[in-house]
Amino acid sequence: MTARQARLEDIPGDSGLPILGHTLELLRDSEAYGKRMRQQYGSVYRSNAFFHDQVNMLSPEANEFVLMDKGRNFSSEGGWNNYLVRLFPRGLMLMDFDEHKAHRHIMAAAFKTGPMQGYMDRLNDEIPKRIARWGEMEHFAFYPAIKQLTLDMASAVFLGIDPDSEDNKKIFQALTDMVLAAVAVVRVPIPGTQMAKGVKGRKFIVDYLRGLIPERRGREGTDMFTQLVNAKDENGNAFTDQEVIDHMIFMWLAAHDTITSSVTTLVYEIGRHTDWQDKLREEIATMGLNEGRLPYERMGELTLTEYAFKEALRMNPPVPAMPRKTVRDVEFAGYTIPKGTTIGISAVYTHRSEELWPEPGKFDPLRFTPENSKGRHKYAWIPFGGGAHMCLGLHFAYMQAKVIMTHLLPHWRITLPEGYQTKFQILPLIKPVDGLPITLEPLD
Repeated sequence: MTARQARLEDIPGDSGLPILGHTLELLRDSEAYGKRMRQQYGSVYRSNAFFHDQVNMLSPEANEFVLMDKGRNFSSEGGWNNYLVRLFPRGLMLMDFDEHKAHRHIMAAAFKTGPMQGYMDRLNDEIPKRIARWGEMEHFAFYPAIKQLTLDMASAVFLGIDPDSEDNKKIFQALTDMVLAAVAVVRVPIPGTQMAKGVKGRKFIVDYLRGLIPERRGREGTDMFTQLVNAKDENGNAFTDQEVIDHMIFMWLAAHDTITSSVTTLVYEIGRHTDWQDKLREEIATMGLNEGRLPYERMGELTLTEYAFKEALRMNPPVPAMPRKTVRDVEFAGYTIPKGTTIGISAVYTHRSEELWPEPGKFDPLRFTPENSKGRHKYAWIPFGGGAHMCLGLHFAYMQAKVIMTHLLPHWRITLPEGYQTKFQILPLIKPVDGLPITLEPLD
């Protein structure tokens, strides 16, 4: 007697509208869509979005099962390729198993203590200049301002170029077009479409980086690009030029847009909760920093700042969902998911679940004290993923957020319009729909 063939139709759910599936509903209000589907079908359900059937798995247990992937059941490349293959191919997140492990091992050289200290020096040099410009504006939309700052820092730290250069402006536009194209409804680069703009943006950056590689090969440098060009593992394995380019573009995306999203949430919440703004300001003041520069070895002293950043990441995880593709039939929660199926886990759902986080809409950094974290499911908080694909740059994210707060809060009070609240869109990356208007009041 042969085993019954796994069928996607045996998993509860529906495919939505003809051709478009649930794409428009997902783009319009992805959180409401997710809640509706879960209430109707349960925590494991079938749907269709961006022209692909998929199975969504909503629980910390599902997060652990997928991210740890002890059976090597899930392809990260296969999942992300649906959205990123034309724009960010062959980045670390778009690799699997032994190949991923080998590339990650070489890339880890760029995140060791020595290079990280060099990145920290660049952040301490450049961030105060950008924050001073914010102070000159006084009233401004924070999201585009922090987006520009994080791109400037990515260019300075990752590439070692002048953030005020004309090249950086072109890179900013190219990356913006690529991110928007990742969730464009039209998935082919027809002239005039967002996908066409994204593909054109990628070509510009590829050509730009390829032109820089010869001058960086064989020389020392504190920027990440030079580190990657010259990185080798203990066996002498190094990246090809194309591999350096692909990894660099993907890290640019990860470091730029995710920090933009998370720091925006943090500023919004401490603008609303001024008691927490004062606590973070006081914590920074007690460190007695020389000229406000945060030394790499003292980052760990900013305990409350770290809790607040973690809470911002919980409320608005920069990467809302994480797709994979099954490489074999997979059993989970009583269902058999067929080989070749796109599956998705949701950081947004997990982080906002009332079952896991009491009063999930409340900003409460003390959730992350050791005492309050005790007993919480390890995969109830997944802003950086987990398992083999845990974000390699997570410490850089903490470092950049702490340097920004260290140079911002001692000199400026963040205020929001009276009675102000905003709504955050979720896709492609979480951001405030109105740009987050703020005022900086000088404290000096």
